[in-house]
Parts: sequence; C-alpha cells; structure tokens
Amino acid sequence: MRIVLVGPPGAGKGTQAALLAENLGIPHISTGDLFRANISQGTALGLEAQRYMREGNLVPDEITVGMAADRMAHADAADGFLLDGFPRNIAQARALDKQLEEAELGLDAVLDLEVPEEEVVRRIAGRRMCSSDTSHIYHVEYSRPKVDGICDVCGGELYQREDDSEETVRKRLEVYHQETEPIIDYYRDQNLVVTISALGAVPEITRRALDALRGGTSGA
Repeated sequence: MRIVLVGPPGAGKGTQAALLAENLGIPHISTGDLFRANISQGTALGLEAQRYMREGNLVPDEITVGMAADRMAHADAADGFLLDGFPRNIAQARALDKQLEEAELGLDAVLDLEVPEEEVVRRIAGRRMCSSDTSHIYHVEYSRPKVDGICDVCGGELYQREDDSEETVRKRLEVYHQETEPIIDYYRDQNLVVTISALGAVPEITRRALDALRGGTSGA
C-alpha cells in the first residue's frame, strides 16, 4: 500500500506511522528522517537543505520533494510506503502526484488522524521532561511522577520545553490549519481520504487504522 499519513501536531503520527508500517510490511518514510539522512550522508540535497537551515530560511519545497522522490525509489519501497510529514502543503501534494503518475503508480489512501484541538493542546502542553535525561517524559494528567516535579528514574527536575507551551502549541496548530490541513480536501476530491479518531489507547488506534485502511472506509 502507498499511504500518506496526516493529522495535527500531537495526534500521535510518529507512533502510529511506525506501528502501521510494521503491520503492513512497508517502510515508514518521515520528513525528519529524510533530512537527517541526507544531511549526515552529505548528499547534494542535504547540503543544499543545510545551507538554507543555517541561514534561518525555510527549505524550499523542491528540495523536500527531491529527497522524498529519492527515498521512494529505493528497493524496499517498491511495494509501498507510508509517508509521514510529507506532503506538507498543496504544492508538495501536487508534486507527489506528478512523481507517482510518471511512475504509473498512485496512492491507495490518505489516513487522517482526527483529534479535537483542545485535546492536542492538553497532550502537548502537559508534557514534562527530565532535566537530567530527556528520554524520561511525563505528563501532568496522563503519566504523573510519584513526586511532583521530580523524575521517578533519576531524581532530575522536570520542566516544560518552550516548544510545548500552550502559546506555541496553538501557533503550531494555526500553521497546520493554514498549510497542511488543505491537503485533506485536495485528496478527498480524489476519494482517497480515510478519517479515524486518534483518541484512545495506542493499540486501539492502530487497530482502528488498519481496519479502515483494509476496508477502505472511515473509522470511528
């Protein structure tokens, strides 16, 4: 299957992308991984992207599209892939369509993870990180430490990342609504969108997504 995964920040796209790709036997292709791989390997696209990033500028769509096209051409993606974080806007969606059309291929589904906006804010703004080891993550509602403000594992002080503040989360949501959300309607016009609720336990969301993808109908 060739799948695009979309949803707002905090919808659990990374977690679900990895689980779905494993279940479906296809590679998980994320924008973050593409950039890291190309930059670390010193590819022409990676060096160009790094130049823009160092200057504090946005990386042009054509560079991101080029990285994605190169990755989708790998042998492990011959029978399908799951795209996570790409396409990010209408221009990238059109470029992806053109690439697939030239290869006489097409998408099978666009999986839309639906989460109420206030739940997104609650999920992200409630996260707390350990100052000694940032792999120790807590949440003020869902995964509280035994002692407020103190890491259970190492005793480090817990803090909220600047990126996790409510103000920042709401700004990220605005960007999502303006830039990425329109691709849902773009793909809906192609009868590709499958929408499921991304509320509940991780395994339940995965099951819901797999059922919807295999059945070709939206889930609840």
